[in-house]
Amino acid sequence: MPASRLPLSKYKVLDLTRVRAGPTCVRQLADWGADVIKVETPAVPGSGEGLGGPRHGFDFQNLHRNKRSITLNLKSDEGREIFYKLVEAADVVVENYRPDVKYRLKIDYETLRKINPRIIYGSISGFGQDGPYEKRPGFDQIAQGMGGLMSITGLPGQGPVRVGIPIADLCAGMFCAQGILLAIIERETSGEGQWVQSSLLDAQIQMLDFQAARYLMNGEVPKQAGNDHPTSIPTGVFETSDGHINIAVAGQEIYARFCKALDAPELLENPDYATGAKRSENRKALNAAINEYTKKRTSAEWISILNEAGCPCGPIYTMDQVFADPQVQHNGMAVAVKHPTLGEVRLVNQAVKLSRTPSQIRTATPELGEHTDQILRELGYGDAEINAFRERGAI
Repeated sequence: MPASRLPLSKYKVLDLTRVRAGPTCVRQLADWGADVIKVETPAVPGSGEGLGGPRHGFDFQNLHRNKRSITLNLKSDEGREIFYKLVEAADVVVENYRPDVKYRLKIDYETLRKINPRIIYGSISGFGQDGPYEKRPGFDQIAQGMGGLMSITGLPGQGPVRVGIPIADLCAGMFCAQGILLAIIERETSGEGQWVQSSLLDAQIQMLDFQAARYLMNGEVPKQAGNDHPTSIPTGVFETSDGHINIAVAGQEIYARFCKALDAPELLENPDYATGAKRSENRKALNAAINEYTKKRTSAEWISILNEAGCPCGPIYTMDQVFADPQVQHNGMAVAVKHPTLGEVRLVNQAVKLSRTPSQIRTATPELGEHTDQILRELGYGDAEINAFRERGAI
């Protein structure tokens, strides 16, 4: 499909982000067709590897596909003026600097909206754009701890445990992208842009969802439950003759089907397990009893038996097994793209599918400043001016 037919193809985005939360936000826009210009600092010899890891590494390549790269020195007057000229024709600017940095660079929302009142300015911070923690540096694991996630993750009594992905970073980026799309829709009515803000802390708290609601509505402080679901019993990890599986049994009807599939009528008839409340109260004994049954067959056998009976059950994959699964392959969750140096690389696809205008990974992550001259020519600069900018360190 031509890029011009993708949902966001008419929008231009200036990407000032780095590390993860910001790039995650911009990737959502780039994959759906936005013309994303990644604004990067010119290379400084001997400065070492920048934030975000090696450029040709798996992480950087997965985060920055579908973009063009320009190098600008935003600390120089000329570099900043070039950026302002980009803003004139842009729809969106996204940044994840510490909140005070944007003001020092004179690229904050109030400054840019005077140049382009329609600009939508997306900001991602650790804790918020103001408030008592405004100037603190924000990192995913700090937000996981402050946002309560680590207190409910892991086995009971083992101490706080982080989640195995940077979930606060990822969700802050996704929420910011959602906010930008909402602002684009609103701009169609008002004709004005606005400042869209998300933070790692707020994103993490929203992702607590029902666990947060347990406290806010009932005053109940959730604790670690390990692999057990905190409220729906029995749900958890059970042994098989050759490994482990996940089983999720919610409600009386499914529990009855589960006991029948397990060929364990005594578990259905036992008064200690007669209701959801009773099963929760006696979860350790119930889980131990179920485990004695599941150990008698292989994982594949139980997955077939239980799913056939209408009882949710699934394997616990390592990463190689995830991408070897036929459903994952059918869903196209790994997508190949050609990189001029790395050759063909596979990247993680979008989870949202549109029937007529699906997302596309069109180009690999650009090299640093790969499109600097091209973008400057689009702004009307000639080759002599571009060479002069380069000599003076503006680009």
